[in-house]
Amino acid sequence: MAQQHLDPTDPTAGVITGDALAGYLRTQATEFLRALRLHRETGAGAAGGSEESVDAARALRRSARRISASLHTFRPLLDADWSESIRPELAWLSGTLALEHAYAARLERLLLALHRLSGATALPTQPGAAGLPGAGAGGLSGAGAGSGAGAGSGSGGVSGAGAGSGSAAAAAGSRTGVAAGTRAAGVTPVPQKAAPGSTGPAAHPAATLERGNLTVGAAKAGALLERQLTLARTRAHSSALQALGSSRFHAVADTIAVLASEVPLTPAAATADLRPLAAAAEERLTDAVTALPLLTAGHPYNAEALIHGLSPDPAPHPQDAPWHQVRLLLRLHRYAREVLYGDDHPVDVRLLASGQALNRHRDASEAAAAAAQAARTPRIAPATAYALGVLHADQRHEVEAARFAFQQSWQMRTVGTP
Repeated sequence: MAQQHLDPTDPTAGVITGDALAGYLRTQATEFLRALRLHRETGAGAAGGSEESVDAARALRRSARRISASLHTFRPLLDADWSESIRPELAWLSGTLALEHAYAARLERLLLALHRLSGATALPTQPGAAGLPGAGAGGLSGAGAGSGAGAGSGSGGVSGAGAGSGSAAAAAGSRTGVAAGTRAAGVTPVPQKAAPGSTGPAAHPAATLERGNLTVGAAKAGALLERQLTLARTRAHSSALQALGSSRFHAVADTIAVLASEVPLTPAAATADLRPLAAAAEERLTDAVTALPLLTAGHPYNAEALIHGLSPDPAPHPQDAPWHQVRLLLRLHRYAREVLYGDDHPVDVRLLASGQALNRHRDASEAAAAAAQAARTPRIAPATAYALGVLHADQRHEVEAARFAFQQSWQMRTVGTP
């Protein structure tokens, strides 16, 4: 949407009225309908869907999120009954369509992390790997869990680089995370044995045991994760198809079709300024960020968070909720800026980098929860539980690295400031 041009002779110059909001909502509604038509034309019913179908579903979610966010931020300027009735429906649709992609991305992230941590030459879920004693030659490399502990700048848990200058600190804490992960999984550490012909313990017995246990369990851990997350993805795909064929979705689509031509604004919206409402969204974001433990996030390795993260309590990690809330508020702020300034406004690098860091935080947090859930599977082998414990610790390190990256991004100068 083009930026609104103001008449300098107008006494109300500088005021962005409800017309900008109406134009933005009509644009997003049109994008929603276009994506829906593309989704139907590309054979969305096939298992997994084609690439075009996946892109169409992503476009549907994108438009639904922006419409819902705009209705939330600027709700005083919209018909209250209409707005409150459609917002939950858009949230339901966006969440339902996002599940399949989330499970697929989570599985890929965890398998790549297992591959990196075990030092295997092939992915741990090769055909028949579930019955093999190991995933491949080599063990936990010198980087090992430490390299994954500091990884925050790479996506998908692939990067082994540390976040900022704290990679050494993250690597120093990785052995603590491995040991805690072993205890959380219910695995008793194997006592160190002396090397044959020597009077004392081996030169590096702990490292040798870690490499052996992780390599042995990586294949079975990968197979277990693949079974669980593939099943969850299949169910999510079926749920999405059912949702898109339901009367509930058709009611949402009809409402969006009307929105594409008629926006139910209040009479006051014609002269009201949108900027105070957008500023309120930014203030809520700033307050939420202020409440975050950014001082702790300034250290790439947060041992206290790791200990809590390896607790046997299956509830969500208590430290993650405020960060997830900041991610949602940051999204609302970004969409409010889109309403005000359109596509012509320069990209705020600070917001972009902060949002990417929070997305990595969300992905790593959910991946760690999936590894912990898999480790609670009854009657799994100790080596499998050990590998899942190491994987969980690695993803919690990724969480801490993402928090550190967010702290660094948020402190950047905003666009246009000296």
